[in-house]
Amino acid sequence: MLRIVSANLNGIRSADKKGFFAWLANSGADVVCVQELKAQAADLAEHQRAPDGYHGFFHYAEKKGYSGVGLYSKTAPDRVEEGLGVPEFDAEGRYLRADFGNLTVISLYLPSGSSSPERQQVKFAFMEVFLPQLEALYEEGRDIVICGDWNIAHQEIDLKNWKGNMKNSGFLPEERAWLTDLFHRVGWVDTWRRLYPDAPGYTWWSNRGQAYAKDVGWRIDYQIATPGFACRAGSANVYKDEKFSDHAPLTVDYRDTADA
Repeated sequence: MLRIVSANLNGIRSADKKGFFAWLANSGADVVCVQELKAQAADLAEHQRAPDGYHGFFHYAEKKGYSGVGLYSKTAPDRVEEGLGVPEFDAEGRYLRADFGNLTVISLYLPSGSSSPERQQVKFAFMEVFLPQLEALYEEGRDIVICGDWNIAHQEIDLKNWKGNMKNSGFLPEERAWLTDLFHRVGWVDTWRRLYPDAPGYTWWSNRGQAYAKDVGWRIDYQIATPGFACRAGSANVYKDEKFSDHAPLTVDYRDTADA
């Protein structure tokens, strides 16, 4: 079995203080993808850079205290690739790829458009550039899983108050159609929704009001995989016993073979 975790930390140092690395030590995870580091290399303590038993890799944002993604793995990867090769987006530290034999694991932090119309346009631009790369990745013929904060709730089941959010970033028709195209035309598979067609599976809650306590959430963190690898997903869970961030860790267990 291979256990993969995706977690938006909303600040790696903040999440550490709230117990994330203590949880990680007992999680049984083989690979852990983290997003929104809000830190540079010099800011990380040794246990944040390379937790006991793990190798650590990062794609930092140039702007201090902003964005950034990372990946921890028990097995050293054969190859690590930082960025998409698009300078304007790579400056924000949003993409990190690690290859393990025929398996590729990617940590992704897709831009949010909620802060301003300008950032929504950046999000659309990222999506436009990223789609051909997703098509190319799919055609590589490898087992690939892209873990991260995609900042889009795909269907009505994926957020509590969908009717009130149809004109808001994260649930815009264009964003949802982009994911539909990714799944239906390109062929990528949403592992959570494949396993649990009727379970909301929220992974993010606003800090406003009592959203977390009342479970008024959004499912915007995904593990999206190529079909052969997605078929190996046996179970998944969203960890809410402790709160490390405004997001909750998403864990998926993959069998060694699809028919096991």
